[in-house]
Amino acid sequence: MADGLVLPGKAPLIDRYGRQVTYLRLSVTDRCDLRCTYCMSEIMKFLPKAELLSLDELDRVATAFVERGVRKIRLTGGEPLVRKDVGYLIDRLGRLKGQGLDELTLTTNATLLADHADGLMRAGVRRVNVSLDSLDPANFAEITRRGDLSKVLNGIDAALEAGLKIKINTVALKHQNVSEIPDMVEWAHARGMDMTLIEVMPLGDTGEDRIDQYIPLPMLRDVLETRWTLTEETSRDPIAGPSRYVRVKETGGRLGFITPLTNNFCAGCNRVRVTCTGRIYMCLGQDDHVDLRSALREAADPSVALDAALDKALFAKPEKHDFEIKRRGSAPALPRHMSTTGG
Repeated sequence: MADGLVLPGKAPLIDRYGRQVTYLRLSVTDRCDLRCTYCMSEIMKFLPKAELLSLDELDRVATAFVERGVRKIRLTGGEPLVRKDVGYLIDRLGRLKGQGLDELTLTTNATLLADHADGLMRAGVRRVNVSLDSLDPANFAEITRRGDLSKVLNGIDAALEAGLKIKINTVALKHQNVSEIPDMVEWAHARGMDMTLIEVMPLGDTGEDRIDQYIPLPMLRDVLETRWTLTEETSRDPIAGPSRYVRVKETGGRLGFITPLTNNFCAGCNRVRVTCTGRIYMCLGQDDHVDLRSALREAADPSVALDAALDKALFAKPEKHDFEIKRRGSAPALPRHMSTTGG
């Protein structure tokens, strides 16, 4: 591999709608040390460790994607940094930088980031997304059902000191954090961090009613525009995720909006998710999947089987998701939790 191109004889991953997959979100674990109210139940039953792909298998899957033209890999969970010896995998994937892979990154809740920041830099990670929904210690503990905000802030400090760029991801929660969001934006921008707001996604039973949490981001943006001047950013990184960014004139920083419910962004979808058990989900909002673990463990030639599985997955990638929150008490769109799917 060289110059970000697929290997000779390896076809790029293009679906039936002409969209090329250049972005892989790879889950390394379904486990997490927090229990955020919009993400999972307070009492979770996690997968047996024997069902998870080994770190070497995860490396092999990632390499197969890069050979087919994937240029960005984001490690997810659960919380990826709770996976034992995850640094080994990050180091292994770092070798792909400049060999087809443009960017290796991860999404984390930052509770363990202070211990990993220097290692991430050495492996070639340059940007990290931090999930953070409140800067008030009591509210943070309520949303996460157990979290210690000081650990997260220490992790962010350590990452910035190590030279990592940080983007803050905040799920907008109608009754829990909306009033805090302007202050959070100013805090993030004052530290040179971008921030992205995300609508609640109806995945899995969390013990909460999503309609009590959901606020449409266009409504929140209208509120923010009474305070700030927001200017659309028109240029987009071709391997970026679904965020649509504005520049906040008064802070000088960038603010993103991810709107799966109010503004379907599927037409430009360039990503797939692979779970820690090796299932490839072609769409976050659909349940169809292809098993890569059997290709790795049972096929006579795993490389050929992986390529065939990827072809099957791309053919089955749907045009769009079916997310919606209709009414109080409505069941989630899909029974699986976000932590199982992979961030």
